[in-house]
Amino acid sequence: MISREDAVAAEIPRLRRYARVLLGDDGEAEDLIQDTLERALARLPQWREGDSPRKWLFSILHNLHVDALRRKSRRPPHVGLESIGAAQSEPAADGGSGRDLDQALRLLSVEQREVVLLVGLEGLSYAETAEVLDIPVGTVMSRLARGRDRLRGLMDYGGGDRNGRTALRRVK
Repeated sequence: MISREDAVAAEIPRLRRYARVLLGDDGEAEDLIQDTLERALARLPQWREGDSPRKWLFSILHNLHVDALRRKSRRPPHVGLESIGAAQSEPAADGGSGRDLDQALRLLSVEQREVVLLVGLEGLSYAETAEVLDIPVGTVMSRLARGRDRLRGLMDYGGGDRNGRTALRRVK
């Protein structure tokens, strides 16, 4: 039988991947992961036997993320020196760029991005995603459908906005 600490440690790569895509900043993602793990380890006794460690950890991460968003909304954004002149990612083997998907994900609303990432990237069920985000399953389904449609439009058509400006360029 695997210990609770080992079960938590096994989920770190998934938490890291989700946080990096959700936040778009490796430093902020690592801070969020650290806070999540700190809270999880401090509250291991609250983890109910039989519950999925992934669902439990994603719930903690989500709640910390929402708390951080609320704090940020009350103060002006911080612009670090490291963000100036950031290096571009290398093109993918198929000639596309992972940056296009990253940019498209950032154009989704936070609510849609969370659902798309949890269901599509992390493989959580609709019910698990609903529990993690504390929303009804129907809301998960509608946000997922809208998010996927929006992503499809951004990736296929260059993502023109309401004014006809292109948000992403199509790489061929």
